[in-house]
Amino acid sequence: MGERRRIVLKMSGEALASSASDETIDAIVVERLAAEIAETRGELDLELAVMVGGGNIWRGTTGAGAGMDRATSDTMGMLGTVINALALQDALEHHGQPTRVLSAVQMAEVAEPYIRRRAIRHLEKGRVVVFAAGMGNPYFTTDTSAALRGAEIEAELLCKGTHGGVDGVYTADPRLDPTATRYDEVSFMEVVSKDLRVMDLTAITFCMDNGLPIRVFDLMAPGNLRKALGGDPIGTLVR
Repeated sequence: MGERRRIVLKMSGEALASSASDETIDAIVVERLAAEIAETRGELDLELAVMVGGGNIWRGTTGAGAGMDRATSDTMGMLGTVINALALQDALEHHGQPTRVLSAVQMAEVAEPYIRRRAIRHLEKGRVVVFAAGMGNPYFTTDTSAALRGAEIEAELLCKGTHGGVDGVYTADPRLDPTATRYDEVSFMEVVSKDLRVMDLTAITFCMDNGLPIRVFDLMAPGNLRKALGGDPIGTLVR
């Protein structure tokens, strides 16, 4: 069983929100993503863990910018990720995919505590593991938390699913610069030296130090998730 590929999928909280309405969580979007995750995991026989963000509910930096204590604001964001994780778990199980939510902040009535060996055991048993509450510490993004969990569970790849229509890493922001071109592959050093906005710098340097490659792709286009998890050359590979 240890031969199966083990991947961490990082998805932002905003990916679960509706662009059409002001719903914090759009059930139709969550259902579609869950169907694709469940189907892909089964077809490719992967061990799949998901780190979900909380930006659709609360962004720590927003609160801090408004004068709120940063640690408190970030903690609120962590709790937001738990709401998203439960929504995703529910949708995945509707599609027949056993799922466990493991939270870095203890809340025994809602989710299991994050324990590394327990997470690995769930993956080996074919369950999708959804990591909630980031890493349980303020000042760290869920991108960095995804990188940390990826290293801890010895994943071979971190897939960063974007939602804003940007389908990889570009030489500049393609929404602002029409001449920007997308990299098929780029090194960690180039991402750092050129300040390419892939993930926050802490996540990038962590992945570089721990030899964890990142594939950045557009999560929202149907079929893309399967390609990314299946190893197709989609989006940008950072390594």
